Amino acid sequence: MTTISDLRAAFVEGMSRAATFVAVATTDGEGGRAGVTVSSLTSVSADGEQPSLLVCINRQSPAATAILQNRAFCANLLAETQQDLANLFAGRSTTDRAERFDQVTWEAGDLGQPVLSGATAAFECRLATALLWETHHIIVGRVSAVRLSGNASALLYGQRAYRRAIHLTGDS
Repeated sequence: MTTISDLRAAFVEGMSRAATFVAVATTDGEGGRAGVTVSSLTSVSADGEQPSLLVCINRQSPAATAILQNRAFCANLLAETQQDLANLFAGRSTTDRAERFDQVTWEAGDLGQPVLSGATAAFECRLATALLWETHHIIVGRVSAVRLSGNASALLYGQRAYRRAIHLTGDS
């Protein structure tokens, strides 16, 4: 019989094998300026009233609280050269949370949300809905603006390390 701790360990190991792109969710407004590195970000739909995306953020993250209060955020899809930004907003540096934005180049987007320079894509969103599921907020945003950089190579994370995508030919 599988115990809960065995199930959790197997789940964590299994999910570590799934490579995903790395993004930083940023927000600014009455709830404060905040940002957090996320690996759980996906499109919901390109159709409908506006395109939409979904991001999952731990409920203990100040960024989740700020996004819910500000009712807007920017999902910055990091370029493969932006590992330092991923580490900074993941809290893997000695930089104080309040000083993170002083360490990066950014500008306010159309909704006033922090758009990180060099991100391969930035999706500025208005909060559409949010659901607290156990340890995480599931946040759905309606995309109001998209900025694309000239660099389409996204930073990936899988097998507990940063990765980059390579093109596989038919012979590979």
